[in-house]
Amino acid sequence: MKRQLRRAALTILKSCGAFSLVRNSGWRQRKLLILCYHGIALEDENQWRPFLYISPEHFERRLEILRNAGYAVLPLAQALEQLRRNDLPPRSVALTFDDGTYDFYKLAWPRLKQYGFPATVYLTTYYSELRRPIFSLICSYMLWKARGMRGLDLKEFGIDCQVVPASAEKREEMASQLMRWADGKDFHGEEKDEFAASLAQRLGIDYQKLRAKRILQLMSVDEVKQLAAEGVDFQLHTHRHRAPRTEELFRREIWDNRARITKAIGGERNHFCYPSGAYRPEFLDWLAKEEVISATTCDTGFATEETNPLLLPRFVDTTGRTDLEFESWVGGIGYFLSRRKRGRLAVVAD
Repeated sequence: MKRQLRRAALTILKSCGAFSLVRNSGWRQRKLLILCYHGIALEDENQWRPFLYISPEHFERRLEILRNAGYAVLPLAQALEQLRRNDLPPRSVALTFDDGTYDFYKLAWPRLKQYGFPATVYLTTYYSELRRPIFSLICSYMLWKARGMRGLDLKEFGIDCQVVPASAEKREEMASQLMRWADGKDFHGEEKDEFAASLAQRLGIDYQKLRAKRILQLMSVDEVKQLAAEGVDFQLHTHRHRAPRTEELFRREIWDNRARITKAIGGERNHFCYPSGAYRPEFLDWLAKEEVISATTCDTGFATEETNPLLLPRFVDTTGRTDLEFESWVGGIGYFLSRRKRGRLAVVAD
């Protein structure tokens, strides 16, 4: 009900010219909106996890909104420097993509090039080198594909259940059980992929065909090199997509991540994105020791001249957001009508 009322309010505000008034105001010009995307669906991932993936058509409509309303889509580093100098052009936006999944290479970047928009990709590097589906995600995705399936025998995987649950919550519980079982076996890399292939067989899924589609895989090192040469900005996101709570292990994630990106494409990498947007107060000091000059969260809001550069908010775009809601946020009026999430602390394992 609240969401319906908010959308009705946005419709009225747009029709009376309030969208345009705020979009062109001095208040909006002094702010930078950093947009966050996680994935563009190669097939049906936006139905599996709509809070992470959007369809290619959905994404293209967003780019049309930015172009048609004359937004200044800036490279992230340039935008942050101009924000610091209080020298942003009107309606400034920066586009960021977390993880570096193959769908950015296949679907997002060709569209961004068409519109002439720059982008920053926060690249996690372990699976970029391994070139296998991300284990935890592919298991969850396959359980979703097989939801409602009966007659299973997963006892050797530590699960005494013959049905794939229809509810998302119970499927995630099953996926977590599978993760714990694999962790107990101390599986790594290709062993986890063999486990995923065995699970796929039990679920009646052609795993080789699934892998060939590159669903839930990261860009390869060669693909990263190609896009870097075309102008994509690759930045830090940890090597294994985790944020340990001890300084040595946390900083090692940065070292490993930075070393691999630098080996592939050279250059300095001093911008960072917290894995899953989750952070703890002590992380800021550790990042500063690594000479990281900016870090983005998944807290919702605009970046201003006063914002801590290691706690930059973003607007996370998802399947559930309408074009009207997106337009309200990039213009600024949505800021006044929305509940903004802040201060998310990391819940991570060492």
